[in-house]
Amino acid sequence: KMLEETIIFIQIIFIDIVMAADNAVIIGLVAANFAPMNRKKIIMWGVLAAFIFRVIFAASATYLFQFTLIKLIGGALLLWIVKDLWQDLFSSKKIKSPTKKSKEPSFMRGVYQVLIADITLSFDNVIGVAGAAQQHYYLLIFGLLLSVILIGTAATYFANVIKNHLWIGYIGLVVILLVAIQLIIGGLMGLGVLTIHEPFASWLI
Repeated sequence: KMLEETIIFIQIIFIDIVMAADNAVIIGLVAANFAPMNRKKIIMWGVLAAFIFRVIFAASATYLFQFTLIKLIGGALLLWIVKDLWQDLFSSKKIKSPTKKSKEPSFMRGVYQVLIADITLSFDNVIGVAGAAQQHYYLLIFGLLLSVILIGTAATYFANVIKNHLWIGYIGLVVILLVAIQLIIGGLMGLGVLTIHEPFASWLI
């Protein structure tokens, strides 16, 4: 039993590192558009929402596993975020100081972008962690808390780095785009619209 729990523990850590990274990249990209004070608020909202959505999805994971349509919707929403972030990061500006009337995006728009990303990626994160944890509920709780801690620390890092090195934003957008495509293809496969042969199928579902 101890060996089984140790293996599950290690699996959860790796799942969280991979999936929390996607969430952190998006929050960091959104936050990078804002002056420092608002950037901290965006990250705070993003981390709080990530925790809340993960708890909700964990509580209803078995029920939600049935809905492959959620993957299609999530993928489409992430594509919308990519389009918005592209405009915010690269179309018009460097990041402005809070004392100037700048082209800084609406704060609420930033919050909406973060919330949508959190909903989409929290679902996948919980599927991965709940699947690994099985009936070990304390490991499930550990996995949820770890993912939120990783998101909070990594999002702050990404936001600060992207502010000074916009080219990293391009890489971030590619990461989000790949996640969106993965979700959409996985959803189409779940609905039976698309068939992909191994070894690619296991990566997408």
